[in-house]
Formats: sequence, structure tokens, C-alpha cells
Amino acid sequence: MKRYAHDILIKPLMTEKQMASQEDANRYYFQVAKDATKTQIKAIVEKTFDVKVVKINTMLMPGKWKRVGKSFGRRPNWKKAAITLREGDVISMFEGV
Repeated sequence: MKRYAHDILIKPLMTEKQMASQEDANRYYFQVAKDATKTQIKAIVEKTFDVKVVKINTMLMPGKWKRVGKSFGRRPNWKKAAITLREGDVISMFEGV
């Protein structure tokens, strides 16, 4: 089965801490599909954004417990990828934010 970019890269993650990491270490963060592998993520990022990926770290993030009234529930677990790019490469969607 062929996987497309929108199947693997779900959304970019932009927090203050991650923006500082982007400036210091040229590292970008994405929420990715839970079953995506590092090689799939690397291929999609290089093809989609025309950059060279140096390193990928993935993390499984646990879903948070939420409460509505007296009912408790849990948000689903998700996967985060930290993508380090070659010096000088940038992903334009993160610039100017």
C-alpha cells in the first residue's frame, strides 16, 4: 500500500521550546502516524520540503486524561518526530511564525 505525505505527516508542532530548538539546532517537530517508521518519515520530508535530513528521533506521547462532568476519558496516544536538517536547510512553513 502506497503512503502519501498527508498519511505520515499529520501536522507540524510549534511551541516556544520547539521554536528555540529550531533556531539553535535546525530541528523541526511533526506529529506523525503512529505506525510510521523513521525511513518513511525521512523519505517524505526530503521529498516534500526538498531538504536533507541528518537525524530523526521519534517519541510515543501518551494521551492525557480528560474529565467532562463526572466522566473520565483519555485522549489517544500519538507519535512525535524531531527532524534535524542539514546546516543551511530550512522548512519554509515554519519561517515567519
